[in-house]
Amino acid sequence: MTQPIDQQDPPVEPANLRFLRRLVTVLTATMIIGVGLIVVLMVMRLNAAPAVPDFGVPLPGGVSALSTSITDSRIFVVGTDGTLYIYNTDKVLQQTVPLD
Repeated sequence: MTQPIDQQDPPVEPANLRFLRRLVTVLTATMIIGVGLIVVLMVMRLNAAPAVPDFGVPLPGGVSALSTSITDSRIFVVGTDGTLYIYNTDKVLQQTVPLD
């Protein structure tokens, strides 16, 4: 006499299939962790304040540099007050240009 389906023993899983199932699970977890780590590192890197080179030019009180650029004869600094400061190579202020 045959046993009902709900009372039969489950079929035995071959060893190769069990190994493959575990390998896929481990690789999936590794990929998820790796992608998560890349996203976290990118968010941290993109939220960091940009590094502005310090050319040693004196800015007015309370103003910090947003952007700097240097040529052979001039140093250009964009300040947080919305003004472009133009210095000569001796670091003497030559001109200010409002950017607003």
